[in-house]
Amino acid sequence: MSTMFVVRYETRAEAAGENQRLVQQVFAQLNQDRPDGLRYATFRLADGVSFVHVGVVEGEANPLSELTAFAEFQEGIGDRLVAPPDRSEATLVGSYRVLTT
Repeated sequence: MSTMFVVRYETRAEAAGENQRLVQQVFAQLNQDRPDGLRYATFRLADGVSFVHVGVVEGEANPLSELTAFAEFQEGIGDRLVAPPDRSEATLVGSYRVLTT
């Protein structure tokens, strides 16, 4: 069984670059460790301060929670954000070569 999620948040302008750097470290570790059971993408929106994370977790455990880089990304996230992140589970309606189930 797959669980899909979407997380959207806005960073403070001066923290957006640091947030992107931390996200890129998560993807660097994902590319190195190549954990099974996860498909994941992050987008920085045109306003430069908003980020959207979209993921599919297959199984009970989210492989992100095992990553050192993800723990580092989460440390101090409240200091980088304007408001708490909006996280919700999602249902795939359609996809073309992105996060298919």
